[in-house]
Amino acid sequence: MHTVTWRLFADLAEIAGGREHSVDVDPDGTVGDALDALVAACDGLDDRILDDGALADDVNLMQNGTPASPDSKLEDGDELAMFPPVTGG
Repeated sequence: MHTVTWRLFADLAEIAGGREHSVDVDPDGTVGDALDALVAACDGLDDRILDDGALADDVNLMQNGTPASPDSKLEDGDELAMFPPVTGG
């Protein structure tokens, strides 16, 4: 098993009950698999981040500091981040 750490921001952290969550995925797992594990562990998060079973357009994913997609392959110890759109000036 690979263990990856999710870092959640803004309302996503509030809904999930914290900013940091670790999940286990199979060695050939993807970001999507880690997302499924996170949703299973955090009640109500799916209603905020999923749209018809797919990641909502207003949710950003990062893997080790770079943009990621649900199909991205994982390595043990990867850090994943998820956050809503950021605005400001």
